[in-house]
Amino acid sequence: MFTIEHEFDATVITLIDEGHEGLLDDVTILAFEDCVVLEQADPLTGEAIRVTLSMAQLADLAAALDLPEGSYRLDRAAAKP
Repeated sequence: MFTIEHEFDATVITLIDEGHEGLLDDVTILAFEDCVVLEQADPLTGEAIRVTLSMAQLADLAAALDLPEGSYRLDRAAAKP
């Protein structure tokens, strides 16, 4: 399950783990104009752990989801209109 909220400066997506044993804390994704931030509470400390991805890193991640094992470099010049 997930939720989507549009705020002033970001789109906030919350991924909710459900349906099996060993549930993990929710993951919150904050999509800004220039970066994407992933947040999840550390189960040991309860503090939020944050990972910030640049838009280039996010594009690499999206491409990697559909590729086989290996090392790749996206041709960003070819991707620009």
